[in-house]
Amino acid sequence: MIVLNGGSSSGKSGIARCLQAVLPDPWLTFGVDTLVEAMPASMRASDAGIEFAPDGEVIVGPEFRTLETAWIEGVVTMARAGAGVIVDEVFLGGAASQRRWQKALDGLPVLWVGVRCESAVAAAREIARGDRVPGMAATQADVVHEGVTYDVEVDTTRSESMECARIIAAHIG
Repeated sequence: MIVLNGGSSSGKSGIARCLQAVLPDPWLTFGVDTLVEAMPASMRASDAGIEFAPDGEVIVGPEFRTLETAWIEGVVTMARAGAGVIVDEVFLGGAASQRRWQKALDGLPVLWVGVRCESAVAAAREIARGDRVPGMAATQADVVHEGVTYDVEVDTTRSESMECARIIAAHIG
């Protein structure tokens, strides 16, 4: 299992696709965006679900946490069944978010990867993408890494996704 953690527009999804290309066996990728998109639209604008504030802050409520827990358990079940799994995550709660995954992943080999990107560069990518609330990248760039422990870190500020994927792949035993 590989867990990529980084802020919005830091390059995690691109790295995940490149990892699929460079790793010798097939790996599945799942991102927190997939979870959010799978939720009913009513939960994407609810204080019980997930809210995207105009300034880019992301606020999650109890119904989101309940579904997130089920989603994590489902992803982990695939890994326990033998699938290689790459998770593209945004640890909004920093270390507390990592602990939720660690608890579920207990006993599985996991490579924890920090995906960093300078705030200004991530913000420029966010604008270019056009599918994010402006401000998310800047808000998340540092907070998602607070208190999180990694096996390897990459920085996409000046490095391409493929270069980062090769660095990560070198740590897969």
